[in-house]
Amino acid sequence: MRAEGYAAGEMKHGPIALADDNLPVVIVAAKDHYYEKIMGNIQEVQARKGNIIALVTEGDNRLKEMVNDKLEIPKSHTAVTPLLAIIPLQLFSYYVAVIRGGDVDKTRNLANSVTVE
Repeated sequence: MRAEGYAAGEMKHGPIALADDNLPVVIVAAKDHYYEKIMGNIQEVQARKGNIIALVTEGDNRLKEMVNDKLEIPKSHTAVTPLLAIIPLQLFSYYVAVIRGGDVDKTRNLANSVTVE
């Protein structure tokens, strides 16, 4: 099977197959117990020339040369990190939708009814 734009031998499994210089990849790389695995994922995207936008913990300079852009969240307890990460991610998706001309008040495929028992 051959995907458009990829040679037969290049195709890999999963979302990494989509990574190239035309697709920005947003990666949450907060300093937690998954950090080293995320670093490996960043290297995979780099190898495919992907444009990486990373959400990092404040003061994390290790990723400086590895990513195209970064957003920082404050250092916090690992239980709070997802709550801090969702704010810039939601704002990022909002502004991307606005730039693309999407109607952010009328989400596509959102049900317009409420089920009441």
